[in-house]
Amino acid sequence: MCIYGMEGPGGYQFVGRTIQMWNRDRVTDVFETGKPWLLRFFDQVRFYLVSAGELMDLRRDFPAGRFTPKIEQGSFKLSDYLAFLEAESSSIHDFRTMQRNAFAAERERWRIAGLDVTEATVSVAAVDTEIALPDGHEAVVSPVTGSLWKLEVAVGDRVEEGQTLLVVEAMKMEIHVASTFAGTVMALHVKEGQSVNPGQTLVSVQA
Repeated sequence: MCIYGMEGPGGYQFVGRTIQMWNRDRVTDVFETGKPWLLRFFDQVRFYLVSAGELMDLRRDFPAGRFTPKIEQGSFKLSDYLAFLEAESSSIHDFRTMQRNAFAAERERWRIAGLDVTEATVSVAAVDTEIALPDGHEAVVSPVTGSLWKLEVAVGDRVEEGQTLLVVEAMKMEIHVASTFAGTVMALHVKEGQSVNPGQTLVSVQA
């Protein structure tokens, strides 16, 4: 694969400006039905230089299916990888030693300049994670810190045990939050796009 897409949730730019990694808008020869992501496990990525204008053209054409990156099938052998590590062990050790020394020197420059101490002064608004529920109502809570991406139910809906009630996005993962009991949705305590914390009541269900 010759072009690596990093434009997606979070917008990380690890080593350069690149084309899209995600495409939820349409199916193309690269983005298959049900698989809106570009990369697969064990993919090897190669970069090549383009101008700013070429990059913008690629970003426009790629999601629409008018540009196809070069993708070659290959195989990964653990034995070959381990042999490579063994053969390059000396240079790997030298690089890591240089890396550690450079970081230590940088930290020392921070210390001399008085930049090695930070104080957390940001005030975070408290979120009420515990809501008093009437008798017979059960709380469905968030398992993680994240953002409520999608509500799958509405007040009055009948739900079954194991049914997904909402989806929380955290660290670019979609976490499906399911009901642990059957019942009727009585209240939605959050809105789509809202930040949520672990243990925060999201939905109340009358069992």
